Amino acid sequence: MCLIVVGWHAHPAYPLVVAANRDEFLARPAVPAHWWTDAPDLLAGRDLEAGGTWMGLSRGGRFAALTNYRDPTLHRPGAPSRGTLVRDCLTGNDDADRQLRKVAEVSAQYAAFNLLVSDGRQLGIHESTTGAVRMLDPGVYGLSNHVLDTPWPKVKLARERFTAALGCLPDTDAFLALLRDDEPAPDHHLPETGVSADWERWLSPAFIRAPGYGTRCSTLILVDHGSKVTFREWSWNERGEFASEVTHRFTLASGR
Repeated sequence: MCLIVVGWHAHPAYPLVVAANRDEFLARPAVPAHWWTDAPDLLAGRDLEAGGTWMGLSRGGRFAALTNYRDPTLHRPGAPSRGTLVRDCLTGNDDADRQLRKVAEVSAQYAAFNLLVSDGRQLGIHESTTGAVRMLDPGVYGLSNHVLDTPWPKVKLARERFTAALGCLPDTDAFLALLRDDEPAPDHHLPETGVSADWERWLSPAFIRAPGYGTRCSTLILVDHGSKVTFREWSWNERGEFASEVTHRFTLASGR
């Protein structure tokens, strides 16, 4: 997952709104969001290589999502899959703060990452590169492959467009439009993360099309004050074209 924008109590009718793109190698197999047979209360896509997930929601209202931290010098060959951290947060029972602090105790074992977790009452983040765990106030937050709200061009633009899209709810077309934006940032605004200039350019838009790599799916999650959830996910093929769509609607078991 390489771009997540979260509206946390930023809309009067929807306490949680999430718009996200998962970017991954095209050859890595995965399946779209579904209710897991081995964890029946978990709705998430699944990485078929390591068995974990990048983002999901539980019937009880737990939310978790992870992005990798882009810095080739922090690469850890043989490290365990970070997707298991997301799964464990979604199936755990601790509140968000305690859940993230438990992750922080072991995060050095993994390649660098950022992890967002909500228990339905609070939303927090752990950044493994800084070691920080913090709970977030109501607002709109953007996360890519650096720490929260790093002002990369795609993060800044996505937050601005997400905030505008909140005003259009319940219409959701603007959220998909921001996730499908494949316009690269100007070269003079590109970050320097240790990859080549070509890769910085390929990775700079919200929607990525790069050699052997790209945006594999886009997800929109809406949770309203009546505990009704809409979880909508679009999958894209190797050319970045529409491949499939799934929509799940349900009411949180917690009656949030």
